Amino acid sequence: MDEKRSEEIEQKQYIVVKLGSEQYGIDIQYVDNIVRMQRVTRVPKAQPYFKGVINIRGEVIPVMSLRIKFGLEPDEFKNATRILIIKIEPQAAIGMIVDEVKEVITLGEESIDKVSGGNDEKSLYLSGVGKQPNGLVSLLNIPAVVMERESAM
Repeated sequence: MDEKRSEEIEQKQYIVVKLGSEQYGIDIQYVDNIVRMQRVTRVPKAQPYFKGVINIRGEVIPVMSLRIKFGLEPDEFKNATRILIIKIEPQAAIGMIVDEVKEVITLGEESIDKVSGGNDEKSLYLSGVGKQPNGLVSLLNIPAVVMERESAM
């Protein structure tokens, strides 16, 4: 019984999202809200992956395209397209456009492999790879994805 209790402590929940044909997991602790795609107001002279800003309940939130940031083809907005509102610090939020929100999964540490030190840009944004019955999920290192954005602006 004690063994099971310690196992529960090490489990984390991830929201699985799709970008193209790939699945990514985002630690649920960072997800503040999930909203339908809406009109994004462009901001001049921003990074190519920075799409602009949206207004949610009076809060202006910058929105980025993970597809463009990861070097994939540009976003195609469909019915399933969503904006995940991510909060790393209580006062700072950012929206991330994803093709689809799939499900919430729970992974124990034994189901997560660390990423070996690849030097390509995408591996910098991964904290590991989660193994689950219906395939692998690349787990995003949300602070790395977001912080680089702020230093580049």
